[in-house]
Amino acid sequence: MNKSELVSQVAESAGLTKVEAEKALKSVLEAIAKALAKDESVTLIGFGSFSVTTRAARTGRNPQTGKEIKIAEKKVVKFNVGKNLKESVCAKPKAGCGCGCKTDKLKKK
Repeated sequence: MNKSELVSQVAESAGLTKVEAEKALKSVLEAIAKALAKDESVTLIGFGSFSVTTRAARTGRNPQTGKEIKIAEKKVVKFNVGKNLKESVCAKPKAGCGCGCKTDKLKKK
């Protein structure tokens, strides 16, 4: 699904025009981006949480030459999936399916 398809779906389900839905989506994404830029986390209960973490400096390898290179530390955005989203993605929930849904806690017989 791309942005325009998402806007269309939001407009339809919320009873908004596509222009209103696009404006709302843009506002939500901007708010998330601003919070992350300030090193704040954003939690949408049931959906997931966005946070900023620092990836440590490390030594890598240039794939063309094979030479070692130093890769500097940098900040990256991390997303942790929420319980409800995890369960809705599980296509065939069954005991111990491994997807992290509530049935994972059940023992297989």
